[in-house]
Amino acid sequence: MGEHGAFDGSKIALFLGDDLAVILRDDIPGLPFAGYWDLPGGGREGAETPFACGQRECQEELGLHVPEASVVWSQAYSEGAQVKWFFVAHLPASAADRVIFGNEGQRWMLMPCKTFLTHHMVGPAFQKRLKDYLAEGRGVGD
Repeated sequence: MGEHGAFDGSKIALFLGDDLAVILRDDIPGLPFAGYWDLPGGGREGAETPFACGQRECQEELGLHVPEASVVWSQAYSEGAQVKWFFVAHLPASAADRVIFGNEGQRWMLMPCKTFLTHHMVGPAFQKRLKDYLAEGRGVGD
């Protein structure tokens, strides 16, 4: 993924087969989007690259190693003064059998893409970013 300059964090829309791996955020007062469905990812640590950040977060949150070769799309987005990277990656459906849920969030599940795009408890920014990816003619299963 190369050098991308300053950034603050990364998220990965991780497809396991046709469905997205999503995490139900903790329901803690003051936590942004508490109790919402989220994608693996988080803040940058040290001098890691945008992809390395997302890769580390997937490992911590789901116990899955996401090879860089599995990334099919990436885009930087500005959020005020911050820059956040959004990646889309695909692993086989069988990767769900290897998930080891970490200690962030309440639980994880596989969610159909169409459900994620319309669910009222998903952050609208992530829905928009996934729609940006799909608008480029890249399809996933129903």
